[in-house]
Amino acid sequence: MTRARVWVAGARPRTLGAAVVPVVLGTAIAGTATPLRTLGLFAVGLGMQVGVNFANDYSDGTRGVDTGARVGPTRLVASGLASARAVLIAALLSLAAAGVAGLALAITVDMRLLWVGAAALVAALGYSGGPVPYAALGVAEVFVLAFFGFVATAGSSYVQAGYVPDGAWWASASMGLLAVGILEANNIRDIPTDAAVGKRTLAVRLGDRKARTLYRSIVVLALLLPIGAVVADVLPLAVLVAWTAVPVAANALRSVGTAEGPEMVRVLQGTALLHAHFGLLMAFMLWLT
Repeated sequence: MTRARVWVAGARPRTLGAAVVPVVLGTAIAGTATPLRTLGLFAVGLGMQVGVNFANDYSDGTRGVDTGARVGPTRLVASGLASARAVLIAALLSLAAAGVAGLALAITVDMRLLWVGAAALVAALGYSGGPVPYAALGVAEVFVLAFFGFVATAGSSYVQAGYVPDGAWWASASMGLLAVGILEANNIRDIPTDAAVGKRTLAVRLGDRKARTLYRSIVVLALLLPIGAVVADVLPLAVLVAWTAVPVAANALRSVGTAEGPEMVRVLQGTALLHAHFGLLMAFMLWLT
């Protein structure tokens, strides 16, 4: 593997939809967009996601979390493909790029956004780093819902329109829950290796069977929320076209009951695909209406 491909793999490009799709959907709900603000939002989202990925790689690698047999994306530090120092620098540079873009948006839109940005940076660094990584406390799902759902989606609407439309809160919850579903699929896959090194994620704490039930509940709720938004008359009926993504969900929901090892990787990929399809279809229909 070339050096360039090593770093691309370390950035985990398949996770980037979790940063991009909420921006697209939040912008569509706002109903207005400027090129510079849109580019700024994408820079913040992508910078944060890549930074989190590298930061997790560094923290887990240096703590010995991923030194054993691993199913899933290659970790740079644990595999020896890159030094811990290099991965840490990559994480800090990515987060710094997101910070610069966020500062520009705050100056342009509302300086109070700096507080949101600061909280996002602390959350990014504290996920698997710091003295008490919250990923090991079983509360990571709360942070993912908050930052990949409400901050990313409703925040994008606010940056574009100067306020948060009611529909953005419902859409934020759907996007956040599907992002939590991605995390839960990842953590179910890693239950054996996480438990072995004392990383007590929510999936480890619940146990395999209950974690799989939680995954299904999260995904189903995320799919149902747009119906509530339509009934509440804060999103148009057209957004329910997003339900054409349900066949994608059906496969993941069915497979998660018995999937193990590499099969859970496919559940994870299916959940990420559902997140992208569902969010982008809602955004597309919003732009049309």
